Amino acid sequence: MSRIPKQALSLKQFMLRQEVLKLYREIFRCIRQVPDAATRAELKSWARHDFRANQHQSDESAIKILIGHGRKSLTELRNSLALSGSGSAGNKK
Repeated sequence: MSRIPKQALSLKQFMLRQEVLKLYREIFRCIRQVPDAATRAELKSWARHDFRANQHQSDESAIKILIGHGRKSLTELRNSLALSGSGSAGNKK
């Protein structure tokens, strides 16, 4: 199955897509720092569910809002890890 979209993305859509993929990778890198396996699995499930639930979103402003929500959640996770002393990724950006 080809991953090439049937219709080419506009530059704005391409840039938003790249931003979403970057956020997804950052979240999963941060989740790897969680010491408890059960919590780590729960966070992975939560992240996958949220991204899959919104994967067909096409409204640019809605996508930007969702990215902002994701960034805020990532910041909270990093802060929690930093406070608990888990991982050195607590204050990376």
